[in-house]
Amino acid sequence: MPAKSKAQQMAAGAALSAKRGERKASSLKGASKSMAKSMSEGELKKMASTKQKGKPTHKTKS
Repeated sequence: MPAKSKAQQMAAGAALSAKRGERKASSLKGASKSMAKSMSEGELKKMASTKQKGKPTHKTKS
């Protein structure tokens, strides 16, 4: 599933680095913390690799 916003893509990247052991899991906050717990490494990789061009900074609530 591709990221819907730049913030979501960045959170997925942080969660992915924690899952790989490149970053301490205790340093995660908010969305990245819950993503690391609930998503697989493959899902996080797909979301983190989404291009940022044309994406809003934050997803609007609808």
